[in-house]
Amino acid sequence: MSGYGFTLAGVALVARASGALYWPEQNLLCVSDLHFGTHHDETPNQTNDTLERLDSELESTGAKTVICLGDSFDGATAATSLQDSEKLWIARMQAGRRWVWIEGSHSSGPVDLGGAHLASLPLSPLTFCHVADTAQFGEVSGHYHPKAAAQTPKRTLTRPCFLYDSDRLVMPAFGVYAGGLRNNEDVLAKLMRPEAVAILTGPNPSAMPMPR
Repeated sequence: MSGYGFTLAGVALVARASGALYWPEQNLLCVSDLHFGTHHDETPNQTNDTLERLDSELESTGAKTVICLGDSFDGATAATSLQDSEKLWIARMQAGRRWVWIEGSHSSGPVDLGGAHLASLPLSPLTFCHVADTAQFGEVSGHYHPKAAAQTPKRTLTRPCFLYDSDRLVMPAFGVYAGGLRNNEDVLAKLMRPEAVAILTGPNPSAMPMPR
């Protein structure tokens, strides 16, 4: 399956090129920080573009469990301002699947949409939550939208990335145009262990030591 394979807490996972996480044993897809409802003049179709990417990942993986890891909507009113066509699109993707909305820092979750609505989800030996807790082990979180830069012979590429070490994984934002935080920022440097690795998203996901 397309992506970069690694292990966390003894679990085999795949960092997908899109920024989604796939857990093959559970047939589970996890995406973070969708930020539906983000509106800028230059990104009028952000929600549709993100829905297309998510739909493609579900078709590619055949996942039967989906975890949306918080900040799925860009503010408390964004979920209620979805167009009917977007709500129907989400409902179609949810059909036949276990779907979990994790609460985020922007909103408590789209309570008028289908699926379970939880603060966090423990699936031993992993725990899925929005914001990392340094006391946890085997934790999958989002929130920070990490990005990393890689030098090529012609130029420097900056892409969303996964960050992982022996304790935790921090997911990139899956939402189109969601922005990001460079992975050597203090908040991430303090969160991750010295041996942390960055997995860059893109056509050929690749890993490199997390810059300090």
